[in-house]
Amino acid sequence: MTTTAKPVPTPKNAAPLIEVRSIDWVPDNERHGKLWHQAPLWFLGNFQYFSIPIGFIGPSMGLSLGWTIVASILGIGVGTIFMAFHASQGPTMGLPQMIQSRAQFGYRGVVVPLIATLFTYLAFNVADTVLLGDGLMSSFGWNPTVVAVVAALGAAALAIFGHDWVHKAFRILLYISFPLMTILTIGVLTGNAGGGGDSTIQYGFNWGAFMAQFAASAAYNITYAPYVSDYSRYLPSKTRSRSVIAAVFFGASSSAIWLIALGAWLAIRLGATDGLAGLQLAGNNVFIHLGDAAALFSALALAATMGMNAYGGMLTVLTTVDSIRPIKPTRKARVITILVLTVVWYLVASLISAGSVTTVFSALTLMLYLLVPWTATNLTDYFFVRKGHYAITDLFTTKGIYGAWSWRGLLAFAIGLAAEIPFMVLPQIGSWTYTGPVATLLGGVDIAWLVGLLVASAAYLLFSRSLDMNIERDAQARSEHQLGHDSAITPAHP
Repeated sequence: MTTTAKPVPTPKNAAPLIEVRSIDWVPDNERHGKLWHQAPLWFLGNFQYFSIPIGFIGPSMGLSLGWTIVASILGIGVGTIFMAFHASQGPTMGLPQMIQSRAQFGYRGVVVPLIATLFTYLAFNVADTVLLGDGLMSSFGWNPTVVAVVAALGAAALAIFGHDWVHKAFRILLYISFPLMTILTIGVLTGNAGGGGDSTIQYGFNWGAFMAQFAASAAYNITYAPYVSDYSRYLPSKTRSRSVIAAVFFGASSSAIWLIALGAWLAIRLGATDGLAGLQLAGNNVFIHLGDAAALFSALALAATMGMNAYGGMLTVLTTVDSIRPIKPTRKARVITILVLTVVWYLVASLISAGSVTTVFSALTLMLYLLVPWTATNLTDYFFVRKGHYAITDLFTTKGIYGAWSWRGLLAFAIGLAAEIPFMVLPQIGSWTYTGPVATLLGGVDIAWLVGLLVASAAYLLFSRSLDMNIERDAQARSEHQLGHDSAITPAHP
């Protein structure tokens, strides 16, 4: 790390057309973000097609509409709490989420959770590509291959332009899709969307289906945790944490609950097997072309979310490379990384033959298992061990107080992940599936992620008792002096 170069000045409340920064620290004079942008960003992040098939999971296992909605509300509530608390780290530190995780895992050790995080981004975009291809073919008869190519290129372009353009695109799509979905939902509530016939399937309650729906809903927003602060790091450092938490929680939870519940209704009352086609049918039952418009803009919102995932994946890859061999976080590096990731997720998606609901459920389950030990370690460190106080400059060198490999975070992560294995209930992936011995005794009820959460948190708290907080405070003071007036972390180069 170089600490002698001054940051590139940016006029207040202005930003370049293509974002300059990537994995470096954002100084106060470049913090042009606005708090009110957070709620619509995360509202639309879930106000798209991916949310609807999550509502299919419980009904596909025989869970009734009422119990599916209850499980979804509880799961989204739990998952969004973790997501929102991660978001509060952005304004405080001005860093991408996984750079901050070097404090728990070490400059090089952070590669371990980075691998899990990169899997999350790619899994989301693979699942999104499958959903878009299946959905737009069912709804409009469009060629899935053409849909996949256009979606990939659009997502890559949005990610290349960066942070501010993601916010803008999401707000524009929200202004259009919100009234469409509101009218459609009113049609559902008033009985004008159809679905009045009796189903031949008997729906009710069972713990396995309830916990599967609960876990999938919780996973949906927990999986935002590795990059939620990437989109809050441009907020002024004096932004109140509780305000960020409230904005993100409201935005991300309300839209997810809305569309997951709608998805459950489509599955049970209309017998829909594809979320986009079901949305189109219900909307067109209310009045002509409402469903067409709602389906189209829901698909566009999902494509925009793919851009958000590509942006986060880029930050993850560059953080991984920088943790092994320090690099200059240039625009060129950002663009090349995004294009490579785009090719990877497109090629993987082209090999997927499973249905959309199976793909969504499998992806969410795997992401939840991998991310829970990391989120437990990170939040425990931030809120209970170091309480938001870090030496920023030491996160950019192996010689700082966080070192190259931090055994506390790595061991807590490993213990948490290992503790999950006996409790896991993995859905079918290809021809392979797995149910842990304890999960078998529980009748197939999946509580693996809850176990991992508790075990990793407790382990990290125990290991952190040996930290010397006096050394930490001295390092923080030195860091604040370096970042204050005379010097700062090397900025990105245009």
